[in-house]
Amino acid sequence: MKSISFIIPCYNEEKRLAKTFKALEGVVLPRGLMLEQIIFVDDGSCDKTFEKINNYAQNMTLPIVVISYKNNRGKGYAIRQGMFESESDYTLFFDADISTPLAEIKKFAPHVQNNVPVIIGTRKNGKSTVIKHQPIYRELLGKIFTQITRIFLQVNVSDFTCGFKAFSKNAIDDIFPKTKINGWGYDAEIL
Repeated sequence: MKSISFIIPCYNEEKRLAKTFKALEGVVLPRGLMLEQIIFVDDGSCDKTFEKINNYAQNMTLPIVVISYKNNRGKGYAIRQGMFESESDYTLFFDADISTPLAEIKKFAPHVQNNVPVIIGTRKNGKSTVIKHQPIYRELLGKIFTQITRIFLQVNVSDFTCGFKAFSKNAIDDIFPKTKINGWGYDAEIL
């Protein structure tokens, strides 16, 4: 049995959190995985994100940790703080809007059992269904970013910016203390 924690970085997510909470309450982990903790990182929100997360945490039996700080530092910073808090065998981060359904964890389970240190979700494998597309300019910029990053980093990753990635405890200890990028581009740096 391997333990897993979830990290959910949040910045002004009060309108999306109901969907997040519903997804968390309905998550079914594959055999061999046990949820150790859910780590919400409030990245300096100026709406009611922190209040909603705290209310949710107080009313749940799920093991919830809330990290919050006053000033917005960026998603890379928020994820790094969550990774440092996690004590699980694996830690998965995903976006509060649940753009990747939590049921997709089942695809990660065999890799966790095989001790793969970094597991990356992708929307660009020919098997994914994107229900709500980003504006065309963002999709185009994403394709350009992916190609340039693959060339410069010599890393064969099809989707650097998919917000559904899991790391083993050893990978966290090796990677995240070295990261510096707090905002856009953090994905490429950690990979």
